[in-house]
Amino acid sequence: MKATVCIITTVHPSFDTRIFHKQAKTLVQAGYDVTLIAQYNRDKVVNGVRIIALPKPRNRFTRIFGLTSRAFRLALRQQADIYHFHDPEFLLWGWLLKVITKAKVVYDVHEDYPKAILSRYWLPKPLRRPIASLFDILEKLLARQFERIITATDHIKTNFRGANTISVKNYPLRDDLSLKDGDREGQQDCYILIYAGSLAEEYGMKEMVQALEFLNVDWNVLLRVLGKFSEKKFEQEIRRLPGFKKAEYLGWCNRDEVLKNMMEADIGLTYDHPLPRFKVGISTKLLEYMSVGLPVIAPNYPLWKEIVEGNDCGIVVEPLNPKALAKAIEYLLKNPELRKMMGENGRRAFLENYNWEAESRKFLDVYSKLLGGDDV
Repeated sequence: MKATVCIITTVHPSFDTRIFHKQAKTLVQAGYDVTLIAQYNRDKVVNGVRIIALPKPRNRFTRIFGLTSRAFRLALRQQADIYHFHDPEFLLWGWLLKVITKAKVVYDVHEDYPKAILSRYWLPKPLRRPIASLFDILEKLLARQFERIITATDHIKTNFRGANTISVKNYPLRDDLSLKDGDREGQQDCYILIYAGSLAEEYGMKEMVQALEFLNVDWNVLLRVLGKFSEKKFEQEIRRLPGFKKAEYLGWCNRDEVLKNMMEADIGLTYDHPLPRFKVGISTKLLEYMSVGLPVIAPNYPLWKEIVEGNDCGIVVEPLNPKALAKAIEYLLKNPELRKMMGENGRRAFLENYNWEAESRKFLDVYSKLLGGDDV
């Protein structure tokens, strides 16, 4: 009989890359019976994963205080062998699941949440530090009750003590994003820069658009922007910038569309602000650009610099500096052979070291040990 797993998220979309395409599908392929409780429009089985739909909440308040309790009730009905939840707002419910069902519970930590709280724009500034400190205490206290804590980075792992913590990095899927030789289109009549990801102030969208203003007018450059703006006000601010005339906003795109646009691009950009959670994390965008053979430009944070300069796959520059970003862009545009070499170096590093297939072995080992052996 198959071991049963119930994955729970009230924050992330049902087809979140880490949750669905990496973890859930990996478990199904390994022989587990997998249920995913997540926001969706209906119950459905996709790639062997049984999705139990949660409604889309009206606002953050109803999600935190309403959707989590609904997800908890649905999870109880599954009578799973292992429960695996992904959101800090589900911590108390996760503990209750363990107490009531006696099942094994896994807490998947995507971010250094105490540090992340310090930059949450929707929290009043005077309350951020006290809330962060309180959450830090609560998270550590409850985390001790769970059989395993999985963290997305080695740094996050240092927040938790004990042998029950393991880092399973959020590296891209090799088979999904790996570029076959000769697939790069590269036939555009202009140079294409690409940014694919969250469009909030802290991700450097403003600085990337401002950098376009400092490029030599002789360069025919287009910045393709893929993603969803976090706030209407911020979107309006970005659209008013002079550099936005050289940008093409495509909105939210599915995985195939993102891949297609990355394959058409010449340079991949990621330019997160110097916030504590970014300085100690690894940008998934950075690795995805590398996976399709794009040279990258990124801020010079230690982990990012180690990847970019260590593999000679791009340039790191000072953050919050549009002029420095523009200078790096022009340098790569002037040196096509260097762009090609850096792209090839990045792709090679991705295939050898920075892919999900390598991390998935650690992930499956967690489940095997939780069930007391190697058999599913």
